[in-house]
Amino acid sequence: MINTAPDSRPIMGMLWMFLTGLCFVAVTALVKYLGDDLPAAQQAFLRYLLGLVFLVPMWPALRDSRFSRMVLGVFALRGAIHALGVALWFYAMTQIPIAEVTAMNYLTPVYVTLGAALFLGERLALRRLLAVLVAFLGALVILRPGLREVSSGHLAMLGTAIFFAASYLMAKRLSGQVSASMVVAMLSVAVTVALSPLAYAVWVPPTAAQLLGLLAVAAFATAGHYSMTRAFAAAPVTVTQPVTFLQLVWAVAIGAMFFAEPVDLFVVLGGMVIMASVLFITWREAMLRKQAKRAVPAP
Repeated sequence: MINTAPDSRPIMGMLWMFLTGLCFVAVTALVKYLGDDLPAAQQAFLRYLLGLVFLVPMWPALRDSRFSRMVLGVFALRGAIHALGVALWFYAMTQIPIAEVTAMNYLTPVYVTLGAALFLGERLALRRLLAVLVAFLGALVILRPGLREVSSGHLAMLGTAIFFAASYLMAKRLSGQVSASMVVAMLSVAVTVALSPLAYAVWVPPTAAQLLGLLAVAAFATAGHYSMTRAFAAAPVTVTQPVTFLQLVWAVAIGAMFFAEPVDLFVVLGGMVIMASVLFITWREAMLRKQAKRAVPAP
C-alpha cells in the first residue's frame, strides 16, 4: 500500500506551497496594478462577489446545510471581522510597496499564537513568547518609527494582521463542528455580505477591465487557498512553511521591476526576522505534537 501520510511527500508539499506563493504574489501584483481608481472597500467586495462563482459546485451543499444558531453567529462575526481585514489589506496595497505588505503579513501567525494563548487557553511557553517578541522586533525594523514616517498603509497592515488572526482563531473553533470546505465557503459568503454596505457607501461604476482584473484576483486567490490545502495535506507545516518566505523575494522583485519600488533592505531584514520567528513557532508546535503522540501508551 502506498503511504500517503503528510510526512511521506515533502517534495510534493513544497511544490504545492511554491505554487501557493506564486498565486498569492499574483494577487498582490494585480491589486497593485488596479491601483486606487476604485475604493478599497469596493475592490474587496467585488473580489469576493466575483469569487463566489468558484463556489458554484458547493451551492447544493450550502443550501441543504443546517447550522445551529451559535455556529451561524460565529460565521457572521467571522465574516465581519475578516471583511475589515480584507478592506484594510486592499487599502494598504494602494499606500505602501508590495514588499512591505508581504513582510507585514507574516505577523498574522504571530498574532494567532498570542490569541490562542489569550482566548483559547493554549499554553504560551517562554520560548514561544520570546519568538513572538522577536517577530515584533522584525516589525519595528520594517516600520522604523522615529526614523521615517509610519503611514496609514502601515497602520492598515497592522490592523489586517490582527483581524485575520482573529478570523483564523474563529475558524479553529469551528473546525471541530463544521467541515473545512464549509468553513471556507461560508467565509466567502459572509465576507461578501459584510462588505456590501461598505462598498455601497463609496461605489464607483467599475469598467469591464477592472471587473476582469478583480475576477483574476479572485481566481488566483482561490487557486492559492486550494494549493495551500494540498500542501498541508502532502507534508507537515514545518516542511512547507519555509517556502512561504519566497513570497517576499518575489514581492521585492515584482515591486522593483514593474512598479518602480526601490528595494528596501530594512524591509527584507525585518521580513526575515518575522519569518524566522514564525518558523520557530511552527517547529516547536510540531515537536510538541510528536512528544504528545509518544506519550500516549499503545492500546
